[in-house]
Amino acid sequence: MTTILGISAFYHDSAAALIASGEIIAAAQEERFTRKKHDARFPKNA
Repeated sequence: MTTILGISAFYHDSAAALIASGEIIAAAQEERFTRKKHDARFPKNA
C-alpha cells in the first residue's frame, strides 16, 4: 500500500491531502482552520 501526503504551501491557499492506494483519504485547506482568507502559511493545521 502506497501512502502519499501532498502539501501545497507558501502560495495563495495552502492545503494538505492524504492519498492511500490511489484513493483520497482526507484533504483540507489551512484557511478552514485559521479562518484567514487565502492563508499561504505552511498547512500545519490542515
